[in-house]
Amino acid sequence: MVAAGDAGNAGVADKLGIDEGTIVQEIGWDEDVDDDVRAAIEERIGSDLLDEDADEVVDVVLLWWREGDGDLVDALMDAIGPLADNGVIWVMTPKTGRPGYVEPSDIAEAVPTAGLAQTSGVSTSGDWAGIRLVSPKSVKPKR
Repeated sequence: MVAAGDAGNAGVADKLGIDEGTIVQEIGWDEDVDDDVRAAIEERIGSDLLDEDADEVVDVVLLWWREGDGDLVDALMDAIGPLADNGVIWVMTPKTGRPGYVEPSDIAEAVPTAGLAQTSGVSTSGDWAGIRLVSPKSVKPKR
Protein backbone atom coordinates (compact mmCIF):
# COMPACT_ATOMS: atom_id res chain seq x y z
CA MET A 1 0.00 0.00 0.00
CA VAL A 2 1.37 3.40 -0.98
CA ALA A 3 0.78 6.30 1.37
CA ALA A 4 -0.56 9.48 -0.20
CA GLY A 5 2.75 11.31 0.22
CA ASP A 6 4.71 8.47 -1.40
CA ALA A 7 2.89 8.36 -4.73
CA GLY A 8 5.11 11.01 -6.30
CA ASN A 9 8.29 9.37 -5.04
CA ALA A 10 7.97 6.32 -7.26
CA GLY A 11 9.31 8.56 -10.02
CA VAL A 12 12.58 9.11 -8.11
CA ALA A 13 13.78 5.59 -8.92
CA ASP A 14 12.84 6.22 -12.57
CA LYS A 15 14.75 9.52 -12.59
CA LEU A 16 17.80 7.75 -11.20
CA GLY A 17 17.49 4.85 -13.66
CA ILE A 18 17.14 2.30 -10.88
CA ASP A 19 15.35 -0.91 -11.81
CA GLU A 20 14.05 -3.83 -9.79
CA GLY A 21 16.94 -5.97 -8.55
CA THR A 22 19.56 -3.23 -8.89
CA ILE A 23 22.20 -3.41 -6.16
CA VAL A 24 22.52 0.04 -4.57
CA GLN A 25 25.12 1.10 -2.01
CA GLU A 26 24.57 4.20 0.08
CA ILE A 27 27.51 6.31 1.25
CA GLY A 28 27.38 9.43 3.39
CA TRP A 29 24.09 8.78 5.16
CA ASP A 30 23.28 11.25 7.92
CA GLU A 31 20.15 12.57 9.63
CA ASP A 32 19.60 15.14 6.86
CA VAL A 33 19.22 12.73 3.93
CA ASP A 34 15.85 12.48 2.20
CA ASP A 35 14.16 9.38 3.58
CA ASP A 36 11.49 9.51 0.87
CA VAL A 37 14.19 9.17 -1.81
CA ARG A 38 15.73 6.24 0.08
CA ALA A 39 12.33 4.57 0.54
CA ALA A 40 11.46 4.94 -3.14
CA ILE A 41 14.74 3.30 -4.15
CA GLU A 42 14.36 0.47 -1.63
CA GLU A 43 10.81 -0.15 -2.81
CA ARG A 44 11.97 -0.33 -6.45
CA ILE A 45 14.95 -2.63 -5.84
CA GLY A 46 13.04 -4.86 -3.43
CA SER A 47 15.71 -4.76 -0.72
CA ASP A 48 17.58 -2.47 1.64
CA LEU A 49 20.34 -0.16 0.48
CA LEU A 50 23.79 -1.55 1.25
CA ASP A 51 25.82 0.50 3.70
CA GLU A 52 29.27 1.87 2.99
CA ASP A 53 30.97 -1.15 4.59
CA ALA A 54 29.42 -3.68 2.18
CA ASP A 55 31.83 -5.81 0.13
CA GLU A 56 29.57 -6.63 -2.81
CA VAL A 57 29.88 -5.39 -6.38
CA VAL A 58 27.18 -2.76 -6.84
CA ASP A 59 25.30 -1.29 -9.80
CA VAL A 60 24.67 2.12 -8.24
CA VAL A 61 26.37 4.15 -5.53
CA LEU A 62 24.19 6.77 -3.87
CA LEU A 63 26.70 9.27 -2.42
CA TRP A 64 25.13 11.88 -0.13
CA TRP A 65 27.57 14.82 -0.24
CA ARG A 66 27.54 18.16 1.55
CA GLU A 67 29.89 21.12 1.82
CA GLY A 68 32.35 20.28 4.58
CA ASP A 69 32.18 16.49 4.13
CA GLY A 70 35.86 16.35 3.17
CA ASP A 71 37.61 15.67 -0.12
CA LEU A 72 35.14 14.76 -2.87
CA VAL A 73 37.86 13.20 -5.04
CA ASP A 74 38.71 10.78 -2.20
CA ALA A 75 35.03 9.97 -1.68
CA LEU A 76 34.55 9.32 -5.41
CA MET A 77 37.62 7.08 -5.53
CA ASP A 78 36.22 5.08 -2.62
CA ALA A 79 32.84 4.87 -4.37
CA ILE A 80 34.42 3.55 -7.58
CA GLY A 81 35.92 0.55 -5.74
CA PRO A 82 32.80 -1.64 -5.46
CA LEU A 83 31.19 -0.32 -8.65
CA ALA A 84 30.37 -2.72 -11.50
CA ASP A 85 31.92 -1.96 -14.92
CA ASN A 86 28.77 -0.22 -16.16
CA GLY A 87 27.85 1.14 -12.75
CA VAL A 88 26.70 4.65 -11.93
CA ILE A 89 27.47 7.01 -9.05
CA TRP A 90 24.77 9.48 -8.06
CA VAL A 91 26.21 12.37 -6.07
CA MET A 92 23.30 13.68 -4.02
CA THR A 93 23.80 17.27 -2.86
CA PRO A 94 21.62 19.81 -1.08
CA LYS A 95 19.97 22.29 -3.45
CA THR A 96 20.94 25.96 -3.63
CA GLY A 97 20.20 27.79 -0.39
CA ARG A 98 20.00 24.59 1.69
CA PRO A 99 22.50 23.83 4.48
CA GLY A 100 25.48 21.96 3.05
CA TYR A 101 24.98 23.28 -0.51
CA VAL A 102 27.91 22.33 -2.77
CA GLU A 103 28.99 24.59 -5.63
CA PRO A 104 28.55 22.78 -8.98
CA SER A 105 32.07 23.89 -9.92
CA ASP A 106 33.46 21.93 -6.94
CA ILE A 107 31.85 18.78 -8.28
CA ALA A 108 32.88 19.54 -11.87
CA GLU A 109 36.51 19.86 -10.75
CA ALA A 110 36.52 16.64 -8.72
CA VAL A 111 34.84 14.40 -11.30
CA PRO A 112 37.62 14.15 -13.96
CA THR A 113 40.30 13.94 -11.25
CA ALA A 114 38.54 10.79 -10.00
CA GLY A 115 38.46 9.42 -13.56
CA LEU A 116 34.73 9.89 -14.04
CA ALA A 117 32.44 11.81 -16.37
CA GLN A 118 29.35 13.82 -15.44
CA THR A 119 26.35 12.95 -17.61
CA SER A 120 23.20 14.51 -16.17
CA GLY A 121 21.49 15.95 -13.14
CA VAL A 122 18.03 15.56 -11.64
CA SER A 123 15.95 17.04 -8.87
CA THR A 124 15.05 14.23 -6.51
CA SER A 125 13.18 16.17 -3.83
CA GLY A 126 12.60 19.64 -2.46
CA ASP A 127 15.99 19.69 -0.75
CA TRP A 128 18.24 17.35 -2.77
CA ALA A 129 19.49 17.03 -6.34
CA GLY A 130 21.49 14.24 -7.96
CA ILE A 131 24.39 14.36 -10.40
CA ARG A 132 25.02 11.21 -12.44
CA LEU A 133 28.63 10.10 -12.86
CA VAL A 134 29.96 7.25 -14.98
CA SER A 135 33.29 5.91 -16.13
CA PRO A 136 34.17 7.59 -19.44
CA LYS A 137 33.72 5.41 -22.50
CA SER A 138 37.30 5.60 -23.70
CA VAL A 139 39.46 3.12 -25.51
CA LYS A 140 41.84 1.42 -23.14
CA PRO A 141 45.45 1.60 -24.28
CA LYS A 142 46.95 -1.79 -25.24
CA ARG A 143 50.03 -2.84 -23.35
